[in-house]
Amino acid sequence: MANSDITKKLQHPRRSLGNRHRSQAEKFLKISEENENLSWAEQSAKQAVLYDFTNPDNWVTLTKIKILNKDKDGIRAVLEELFSILGRDPDLLDQLKNIDLTHNGMSLLHAGLKIDPLDPDKWAKDVLGNEKEIENFIKRVETLDLRDVRANVLFSRRIERLRDNGDEELFIHLSRILLAQRPSNHETWNELGKLHERRGEYDDAWFCYDQAQTYFPILQVRDKYKKRMEAKMDGTKIIPWKEPIIRNRVDFLKKMEVMATPRNYMENLKIQDIEEKESDIYQKIIDLRTQGNLSGAFFLARQLAAERDEMGIKLVKEIMEEMSDEV
Repeated sequence: MANSDITKKLQHPRRSLGNRHRSQAEKFLKISEENENLSWAEQSAKQAVLYDFTNPDNWVTLTKIKILNKDKDGIRAVLEELFSILGRDPDLLDQLKNIDLTHNGMSLLHAGLKIDPLDPDKWAKDVLGNEKEIENFIKRVETLDLRDVRANVLFSRRIERLRDNGDEELFIHLSRILLAQRPSNHETWNELGKLHERRGEYDDAWFCYDQAQTYFPILQVRDKYKKRMEAKMDGTKIIPWKEPIIRNRVDFLKKMEVMATPRNYMENLKIQDIEEKESDIYQKIIDLRTQGNLSGAFFLARQLAAERDEMGIKLVKEIMEEMSDEV
């Protein structure tokens, strides 16, 4: 539905552009007596969703146009796209094969948005303070496929509301789950780093800033953090600080790799009783990439890179490029 060349470049919604394209779509809708105008309206509505998937009005406008076009497949595609962003299983729509989506598509859309708001503040208003709802949310994050960049960003915004509400431990736990599935989410790495730094968990902060700067070098958050640490004063003396040793870096990356690797793959490794020699690690990276588990492959390659392995450094760059091409 979306233009992949633009989508892969978007890290977060651009509300102003989304509003502009939706407004344009609504103008075309008003003069849609000719099919050509309806076609232009649809193109603008698609752009609105592309630039701001967090605004429910953009989804409503696009669905309205699909219904006017009597485009059943198009309506289904829109709902599947939305459910993917909400972390739901699009296969659930298979149960609706016998339902006329031209008549029921809009009600399904509104029901989904009401139960699971795209606006993180509205979501927080419904969930915070409700222990049962929070428990259900935790289970969702622990079980859903959130590799889609938009789903990862959306759920990141939600867990930030949990942090702001005082639940820092839960924020750390859920952040790592999200980042294991989408390590390119540099914003969440940065937020997690800030929290660890404020709590005095300095090595953990460095790990997070390192990941953020690896994916978005222009931020220089790791370098700025190092300067802050080196400048810390104790009376008149500078407190010496060193980056975490390689063994600790590798241990952190191993934990992230395990979180990003499906359990069945890990069980197969135990059954085969493979000793992780260098050749086996390279093969495991190949296997993970073949399975489409780029996150697991990335964290494993970074373990090699942390130990100054030339092939590992090369693999990290290759896998990062592959993940950047994912939509």
